Amino acid sequence: MQDPVFVKDAFAKIAGRYILTNHVLSLGMDILWRRRVARLVAGLQPRRLLDLATGTGDLAEAISAAVGPGCAITGADFSAPMLEVARARSFAADWMVADALDLPFADGHFDVVTVAFGLRNMADWPAAIREMARVTRPGGQLVVLDFSLPTLPGLREAYRFYLHRVLPRLAGLLTGQRAAYEYLSGTIERFPSGAAMGELLTAHGFARAEAIPLSGGIASIYVATKAAAD
Repeated sequence: MQDPVFVKDAFAKIAGRYILTNHVLSLGMDILWRRRVARLVAGLQPRRLLDLATGTGDLAEAISAAVGPGCAITGADFSAPMLEVARARSFAADWMVADALDLPFADGHFDVVTVAFGLRNMADWPAAIREMARVTRPGGQLVVLDFSLPTLPGLREAYRFYLHRVLPRLAGLLTGQRAAYEYLSGTIERFPSGAAMGELLTAHGFARAEAIPLSGGIASIYVATKAAAD
């Protein structure tokens, strides 16, 4: 699990350059990954959606464009500076500072909960997933987008070299916060992926889960469904 004090401080320091840095470090692939999630979410036709760990609102904006005005979007994050950037965006959403481990929403309030590159940085993954399950309606979905480790030989080694040797230095030049990205790079190694993530999701409130690898497994989408009411 992660150090919430360090993570909160790190995101506050990089908020102003977070969007640009993400695009540079992923060579623009993060935009395509979020669009893929947005199309998937649009197919679920949610009326109420929570984008948790919304950060600067990148995924929430992509989802808003894909689903149209029929979906009420709430963006929640524990970093107020990140939400200040999100509030400057030009689409309609309710923004609030909230802790993913203690969400201020009623049971079953949302049709879909999304979290992009956020679950990995939470202090207690099982507790966070249980809380996401609590606020998801029976039959609703959790959609997680996060980094994973490629399984292909060669690509896996090259990615790890980039992750630990190149990414922190480049991010340090862009944000002045190299230590934050060294920490975040390390979290990718520890974060469960593939079948292990599916098992984590189904062990803590969801009935089934599937993994969708992206870009050779550099990132993955996980779609978990909460059991329907009897």
